[in-house]
Amino acid sequence: MADSPLLVIDDLHASAGGVPILRGVSLEIGRGETHALMGPNGSGKSTLGNVLMGHPGYEVTRGAIRYKGEDATHWTADARGRAGMFLAFQYPEEIPGVTVVNFLRAALSNRTGTEYTVLELRLKVADTMRALGMDSGFADRYLNEGFSGGERKRNEVLQMAVLEPEMVIMDETDSGLDVDALRVVAEGVERLQSPDRGFLVITHYQRLLEHITPDVVHVFVDGRIVDTAGPELARRIELEGYDSFRGGSGS
Repeated sequence: MADSPLLVIDDLHASAGGVPILRGVSLEIGRGETHALMGPNGSGKSTLGNVLMGHPGYEVTRGAIRYKGEDATHWTADARGRAGMFLAFQYPEEIPGVTVVNFLRAALSNRTGTEYTVLELRLKVADTMRALGMDSGFADRYLNEGFSGGERKRNEVLQMAVLEPEMVIMDETDSGLDVDALRVVAEGVERLQSPDRGFLVITHYQRLLEHITPDVVHVFVDGRIVDTAGPELARRIELEGYDSFRGGSGS
């Protein structure tokens, strides 16, 4: 159905090494919606992002993940990526010897099933980098090798812009960024927001949400959502912290 949610998380439970982390997470994200998931350190926010992308280190023990109307609970990470799901990492890995442009060529070919030449991809990347205000020399650097924290996060935004995923999960992309880098990342995300794309922005602080206004804010504590409201909920967290949400009934 055209009006069905892009992503549905239904009573999701997951564990790592037999230790329960997610304890019944339920939410729906429609196309064109930006949801923020806020919670204290150690609450399981990053685990949710990894489980949504099929990280093999986590086991779904109950519940379901549905993406574009299909049961994606046990899809591989590769299958989720090809279907248009994307995770922007909190700590992107270095891949020495692989340039940014070659990495994007392989990723886009896998995402679309079309083999791009280096020249075709280079032209696409160059156009995207200009739109994002990035230096053209960035494309020939080895992936994340010697990158500053801000450069790594800009690279994640570049990947999003080139791969054009339909469901974007951002795992604390604002972590460790100064004000200028934060603004660059936020502007990149704003360029990518569209009626066809959904965002789940996972964050600890409200500062990113000062630049990216979410449609819905969820508070995540001890592996479950304990409150949901509009953008005003992020401001309440900034004033009160997370202690007032502990012991919530969850969703």
